[in-house]
Amino acid sequence: MLKTGIFHPQLSRVLAELRHMDTLVIGDAGLPIPKGVERVDLGWKEGSPHYLEVLEAIADCMVIEAATFASEAKEVSPDINNKAIALLPEGIPIDYVPHVELKKMTENAKAIILTGEFTGYTNVILRCGCAY
Repeated sequence: MLKTGIFHPQLSRVLAELRHMDTLVIGDAGLPIPKGVERVDLGWKEGSPHYLEVLEAIADCMVIEAATFASEAKEVSPDINNKAIALLPEGIPIDYVPHVELKKMTENAKAIILTGEFTGYTNVILRCGCAY
């Protein structure tokens, strides 16, 4: 039995399979899942788990070299967006694209992790880096 880290078996497997340049999406409860992209559904009730809680756990174990947010996040959920940026490695490139474009970009993700978040535009695409 694991005593620390991420216990969710599907999520642990997805993280272990990530390689350099792969993308992983963390999304709110309503983010659509494109056909063919693996869905890791963590949400079990409104607000649980929270988007930032999941992002923090992923950022602790994943090499992240870039992040992309919906441009609407700066207007609709600026506090959460600023907290999300603070959880990411310092100095990485951070891009903003319209939400419609972000949803299109998720078609190429290894997986999409859905949270229980009910705040609009709390989605991020993380690009995996290399540990060496």
